[in-house]
Amino acid sequence: MKKSSPLILFGIAAVVILFLVGNQYFMKNKGPVNSNSLNEPLNTTGELDIAVCDPANGPFSNVIDNEFFPYPVGTVYVLEEEGGARVEISALDETELVSGVSTRVIEEREWEGGELAEVSRNFFAQASDKTVCYFGEEVDDYKNGEIVGHGGAWRADEGENKAGIIMPGTPLVGQSYQQEVAPGVAMDSARHEAMNETFTTPFGTFIDVLLVQEQPSSTKRYQRGFGLIYDDGAVLTEIRTE
Repeated sequence: MKKSSPLILFGIAAVVILFLVGNQYFMKNKGPVNSNSLNEPLNTTGELDIAVCDPANGPFSNVIDNEFFPYPVGTVYVLEEEGGARVEISALDETELVSGVSTRVIEEREWEGGELAEVSRNFFAQASDKTVCYFGEEVDDYKNGEIVGHGGAWRADEGENKAGIIMPGTPLVGQSYQQEVAPGVAMDSARHEAMNETFTTPFGTFIDVLLVQEQPSSTKRYQRGFGLIYDDGAVLTEIRTE
């Protein structure tokens, strides 16, 4: 076999050295890879970080238009079940300042056996990624037409309380998250069990339904573009504007 000349060998060695030095320089100076630059979403499944609802991580909007949790001002959603249980959820033209955040007031009126049982004023705000954050609620419990208590009331600007997630900006199966963080009062959480289900209510048949299981034990279903259509046996019967 013919031997390579010393000049050729020197040239090959020089090219290899230049390649190695250049590659090390590039790796040192290009910085860490940002997964967002690769169009890979972060925290899409598993436990979601409620830091998205931290007031310091704003801005927030009191316009609630998440596609699975839309509450245009003036809209009333009615859910009913056998036995006379009924709930009316109204997006009021009112805001409440909680932890420095202007939140939308969503009122829920619940009847049991034809009698008013509870009125709550819930405080929601929407993060820039359309995550809907829950900043607390005022609660009036009723009996025989009179207020008898305020069970479950809390605010994110009191004590160790924190705002939680009521609906992620991009809901996906497998997501879980803390909804309420009020030690000693409410520590509710949720998990997404199924998506694209079909579900029928007196209001109509829905084909893009998100199934959510909550703790303490509760089952809810949300339809894209409509919001809540099922809540522990109560089904959507009416949507109206006031």
